[in-house]
Amino acid sequence: MPPLQRVTAPLLDVLVVLLDAHRHGQEELHGWAIMKSARRSGPTTYGVLDRLEEARWVTGRWEAEHPDGNKPRRRFYRLTPHGVTGAADLLRARGRRLPAHGPAAATRPGLAAEGGAR
Repeated sequence: MPPLQRVTAPLLDVLVVLLDAHRHGQEELHGWAIMKSARRSGPTTYGVLDRLEEARWVTGRWEAEHPDGNKPRRRFYRLTPHGVTGAADLLRARGRRLPAHGPAAATRPGLAAEGGAR
């Protein structure tokens, strides 16, 4: 696996969001939801997601069609098994609070619809 070259505050923020979704049983989030939850700008968030994909901590997929046919398709992201372990280890090492395990968050914004392609 390619290592993460730089560990920045935005990268840690994005990892917290992705790990939180994973630990609450919802593994995929679309980029806009990650951006809003991490409270980072679009270019910053998508730059981090690109780096995480290059390091194989995250995989992304395009939805076939946006539920509202008048909008562009969204890209959904999920941690890989290596990314789950790496994110937890990195957040712990950097003194960041790890998201708690909890019930599925079916009503959280930005989640992939059930039964979506993976």
